[in-house]
Amino acid sequence: QVQLVESGGGLVQAGGSLRLSCAASGRTFRSYAMGWFRQAPGKEREFVAGISWNGYSTYYVDAVKARFTISRDNAKNTMYLQMNSLKPEDTAVYYCARSLRGYDDPRYYDYWGQGTQVTVSA
Repeated sequence: QVQLVESGGGLVQAGGSLRLSCAASGRTFRSYAMGWFRQAPGKEREFVAGISWNGYSTYYVDAVKARFTISRDNAKNTMYLQMNSLKPEDTAVYYCARSLRGYDDPRYYDYWGQGTQVTVSA
């Protein structure tokens, strides 16, 4: 059983920054690609960023490129999402997930965290 626990969400003003963390249980974290998704009220869950098992490859949705950075520390079983220049439209619940294949489709992922709320005020 794999458990993913997000943290680091909160309320921030537009232009501010937050760093989300995703702590994973178990010894298999380093073997899998991982991703971040977000879901705003009334909207579908959308892909935000993905990272390969070794951290060498990263992928972003166009809306967050140059503002967000995904990274991971396999020694700590933890993945991160550094979010800079935040905008009100970034407001959502952010989820981390483990990928079986690919990055941008939620159906590629088998384990999900419970989510952390990010609210960006104008």
